[in-house]
Amino acid sequence: MTSTEPRITLNPLRHRVQVTIGDTRLADTTRVLELRERGYPPRFYVPREDVRMDRLTRSDTVTHCPFKGDAAYFSFGDRADVAWSYERPLEGMEVIAGYLAFDDDKALVTEVP
Repeated sequence: MTSTEPRITLNPLRHRVQVTIGDTRLADTTRVLELRERGYPPRFYVPREDVRMDRLTRSDTVTHCPFKGDAAYFSFGDRADVAWSYERPLEGMEVIAGYLAFDDDKALVTEVP
């Protein structure tokens, strides 16, 4: 049985999302894209303009997704790979270029009512 649902869906969210690690707020935005991919938990993608990029450093980690492309990773201090970004996503996923997703195990991602 095959699913008629697309493998990946993207939806803009209208509410506020904040990303915090420790006492540092790394992002505060109302311009989030929610990415849902079959088999994975939903992820919030935050525009770089709304992220404290001055607090993140690019790591050497790169992973590949056959549906989105190569992901570059970013660290916060001694916390490795807290976020990732598809800087040149594959065809059909171009809308996530310039956005970052944060690892829920390494950062507190909160929806603000």
